[in-house]
Amino acid sequence: MVNVAVMGAGSWGTTLAKVFADAGNTVTLWARRDELARTIDQTHVNPDYLPEITLPESISATSDAAAALDGASIVVFAVPSQTMRENLKVWTPLLPPDATLVSISKGIESDTYQRMTQVIAEITGASDDRIAVLTGPNLAREIAEEQPAATVIACTNENRAKLVQAACATSYLRPYTNTDVIGCEVSGACKNVIALACGMASGKGLGENTLATVITRGLAEITRLGMALGADQRTFAGLAGLGDLVATCNSPLSRNRTFGYRLGAGGTLEDAKEATHGQVAEGVTSSRSIFHLANSVGVEMPITQAVYAVCHKGLGVDEMIVALMGRSKKSE
Repeated sequence: MVNVAVMGAGSWGTTLAKVFADAGNTVTLWARRDELARTIDQTHVNPDYLPEITLPESISATSDAAAALDGASIVVFAVPSQTMRENLKVWTPLLPPDATLVSISKGIESDTYQRMTQVIAEITGASDDRIAVLTGPNLAREIAEEQPAATVIACTNENRAKLVQAACATSYLRPYTNTDVIGCEVSGACKNVIALACGMASGKGLGENTLATVITRGLAEITRLGMALGADQRTFAGLAGLGDLVATCNSPLSRNRTFGYRLGAGGTLEDAKEATHGQVAEGVTSSRSIFHLANSVGVEMPITQAVYAVCHKGLGVDEMIVALMGRSKKSE
C-alpha cells in the first residue's frame, strides 16, 4: 500500500483515484474548485465529471495542493496537457523528493511541441527514470463501472513502472509495463486526432470501410512519427497504440470522436463544443502541435494535416475527404 495523490478531478483523474483506492492504497484527490472537492469528500460522488459512480470512502478530496501532495509516493498529473506547465510551476515546490510522477494527459504542448513527460522533466527537474506514463484503451466511464480493461505503465526505469503497476492492479483493470515512453506518449496524443477524423466520417454517414481505412492509415502515420522520434515500432501494435486508437475512434464515450461527429454532421466548432459539454476536444489543439512537430522531423501525416486544416484553417469536411482521396497513389 502506498500514498497516491491524483492532481485533477476530471472524469479520468477521478476514475484513477477510484482504481488506486480499490487496489488498497491511500488516495487523495485534488480538485481545482473548493466546492467540488468538498462535495466529493462528503458524498463520495463527483457530480460534475463522473455522476452516478460511488467512490470508495478511502478517497479524500481537497483543493489544497500542499495537503494532497504531502507524503505521496505516487503523484498522478491529471490536468489537460495545455495547462500542465502552469500547474506544475505551482506544484513543483510541494512535490515529495522521490515520488514517482505519472502523466495521464494525452497531448503535445502548443508552441514547444513537447510531450508531457518532457514538460514534467523541464519544470520539476525530475530525472526521466522518475517519470511514468499511464495510457491505453481507457475510457473513464467504462473503467469506473469496473468493466474489464487493461492499461500500460511506461517508464524508462522498469522498477518504477512495476511500482505503479502494483499500485493500480485491480480485479477489473490489468496494468502492463513498458519502457517505451516516447511510443506510448506519441500514440496517446495522436490517436485523439485520428478519432476526430473518424467522428467526422461517421457524422457524414460514412460506413465501416471508411472508418477501418482511417484507423489503419492513422496508425501508419502515428507509427512513422513515433519512430522518427525514437520510439519502438512494437509499441504501436499494443495497448498504447492500436488498443487506444480503436477504443477512441469507435466509442461514443470518446470526446474527440463526438466532437468530430458534430463537425461531420455540418456543425461548427462551437456546435461541437456544446456536444462535448462546453469543452474543446484535446485532439483539436493537439492537431496543430502534432502537425508542426511532424513537419519539423520530416514526417508526412496526411490525416493529421487534414484534421488540422478543418479545425484551424476553415477547410470543410467534404473538402477534407476529397483532398485525402485525391492524394497521389503509392504502395502500402
